[in-house]
Amino acid sequence: MSYRAIIIDDEEMARNLLAGMIREFIPDIEVVGCCSDVAEGVKAIHKHKPDIVFLDIEMPTHTGLELLDFFNEDEINFSIIFVTAYNQYAIQAIKLAAVDYILKPFEPEDISAAFQLFLKEKKQGHYKILQQNFKGDIPQRIALPSLTSVQFVELNQILYFQAEGAYTTVAMRDGRSITVSKSLKLYENILQNSTDFFRCHRSYIVNVRYIKEYVKGDGGYLLLEQNHQVSISTEKATELFKIIDALQA
Repeated sequence: MSYRAIIIDDEEMARNLLAGMIREFIPDIEVVGCCSDVAEGVKAIHKHKPDIVFLDIEMPTHTGLELLDFFNEDEINFSIIFVTAYNQYAIQAIKLAAVDYILKPFEPEDISAAFQLFLKEKKQGHYKILQQNFKGDIPQRIALPSLTSVQFVELNQILYFQAEGAYTTVAMRDGRSITVSKSLKLYENILQNSTDFFRCHRSYIVNVRYIKEYVKGDGGYLLLEQNHQVSISTEKATELFKIIDALQA
């Protein structure tokens, strides 16, 4: 099966390089248009009805994050793969929204990996979260993909993340427990810019704002809201107290 694609990037060299790599290494993708800005891209999308849009984020006049603002919800029948040279914070925001991306300078295997993810799931419903997370220094929402769905939740409603083998269980303040098909290490990486979340144990990342008590006995554990108990290693306890002191300052 062949898929139609449009590239939107203000750098001509980047457009040409990406188009050439796609044609050479991904024969299932047909590049039907290359555009230098969002306005041109909107016209091309209406004309060609692509399956995939390879989209740069930082462009003049309108950023790539504004692309979907030009479409009604029933017109968004394409998936977006971001092509970006953005900094580490922006990459964390992209991961929080669970969208696909290729980092510049890109390689053929990066494009192939993103295409394989596209084949598994369309993700246009995630971009509002991405827009919101880019507005401030601290991300506000996160996409939690399970085997059957993706749930979008406020970060401040999460009590803790718990490792369950290759999966992660996310405990919510409303009593829900969400099993996510991602590792705890992934969430440690994408939440590294948040001062609210702390890796207190090899099996736990905790929201420090909901800690009620530190209990030294029984190997040491944290007591959270709703009487949840979360293990904490001894060496992490001192580090945690410094973080809590900083939040209260």
